[in-house]
Amino acid sequence: MHPALPAHPGPWTVEDLLALPEDTHRRIEPVGGSLLLTPHPDVPHQRAATRLCALLASALTTADAPFEALSAVNVLVPDGLLIPDLVVVDAAAAAEAGSTLRADDVVVAVEIASPSTRAIDRRTKPGLYAAAGIPHYWRLDLAPAPRLHLGRLEHGDYLDRTVQPGESTALTEPFRLELDPAVLLR
Repeated sequence: MHPALPAHPGPWTVEDLLALPEDTHRRIEPVGGSLLLTPHPDVPHQRAATRLCALLASALTTADAPFEALSAVNVLVPDGLLIPDLVVVDAAAAAEAGSTLRADDVVVAVEIASPSTRAIDRRTKPGLYAAAGIPHYWRLDLAPAPRLHLGRLEHGDYLDRTVQPGESTALTEPFRLELDPAVLLR
């Protein structure tokens, strides 16, 4: 059983959430005064996240890019606080950060769609990340086969390109990345 949230009058703020004890059973994200509550990811999700974070870190090192790959960090957006599965952030900002990062420090926000988060990852979060000005939003769908949707912010919306298993991301910006999504489930 998950611990109950305390009674709370009125809309939730980022400060209200950060004042709560850490919740190890679910992710809690305040958006527009309401809370998005999702269970912690399952094992396939976490395996893919760990592998993708390692591959991103390696690509960033190889490219000598001024970025760092991190998992499950608090990102302040205009309408609240989100916890992307992974982010690529300005390395200097990450070195100075406390419990949160600002959206303008984030270069790429990555969500891994799980059954419990699929609708939020496809519909809600892209709009929130776009409104925050995050230049890239990537979504990894694990089923029925791993597909990576690479979104680049253009005119306030993400323009997507989908990479299927057996294909390569062949990215050159914001950093060089050659990745076949199939490797994330092996």
